[in-house]
Amino acid sequence: MTDVNNEGKQNSTRLNAQNSTSSSWWSLPPAIRRVFDRFPLVTISANDLPQRAPRNRNENVLYIFQSDDPRRRDAPSFNPSCLKWQAYLKFHGIPFRTRSSNNHAAPTGALPFLLPAPKDASRPSSPVPASRLRRWVISQGGKEESFHMRQEAYIALIDHAIRSAWLYYLYLDQVNFKAVAWPLYVASASSSQPVRLSLAKQLQSAAREELLKANTIIDPQDLYAQAEQAFQALSTLLADNHFFFGQTTPGFFDASLLAYTQIILDDSLNFGTPTLKRVLQQYDNLIQHRDRLIRGFFSG
Repeated sequence: MTDVNNEGKQNSTRLNAQNSTSSSWWSLPPAIRRVFDRFPLVTISANDLPQRAPRNRNENVLYIFQSDDPRRRDAPSFNPSCLKWQAYLKFHGIPFRTRSSNNHAAPTGALPFLLPAPKDASRPSSPVPASRLRRWVISQGGKEESFHMRQEAYIALIDHAIRSAWLYYLYLDQVNFKAVAWPLYVASASSSQPVRLSLAKQLQSAAREELLKANTIIDPQDLYAQAEQAFQALSTLLADNHFFFGQTTPGFFDASLLAYTQIILDDSLNFGTPTLKRVLQQYDNLIQHRDRLIRGFFSG
């Protein structure tokens, strides 16, 4: 019995020694422990949101290419794709705020996109890309527009003839590129000269590739001539009406055309070669259509 007790005491002593060794193995050395004693761990409060982040989370926010100047917060975007949807939301009375952004921040890799106000404060809403904005507007009570048989053909004039001339006008005309595209899309994206040069090359290459999809060669005179024919056809279609297709309120087609006419006629954009502006200025009713929409839906 005594031997068993002694053996038990010895085993207990060995176990305690092992535990002590194990405990000392994982404990901090005294020198390091003294550092932590002098500088205890603390919980640091969260950083403030960036200034451009929306402060009021119960609002719809449309992310677009836009000036960072707070005085131009409600101004029309200088990008046709963004301006089309900016105008479309306004035409349907959808309340929203705009935020300046870039394609890298967009979920689909291209602006614009909308971040709807969350229905549940504890769950963030999912972004709505441009391809789903018409459906989203209708889901919010927006008017579902009637389809006109001729509308598809006239939309093609905007999306192909006018857009092709615009791509050359802004990106491939070197004078206009340096005067307008460079400050809007290149200089604003980075302060690094190598990055700027790389981005400029990418923009011009993308425009050239897009034009070559429908043209064997890029002939600026031909592109401008096609745009002039498109503007002439659209002018005839509008006639003396305030909005296209006899509508009493502007719709998707009006927004699609405004996306180009506003930017082409914008005096704050100093195009050094104003060829496309001169073409458009031949059609008074298209100019009045643009002015009417800007006055009616864009403050300032």
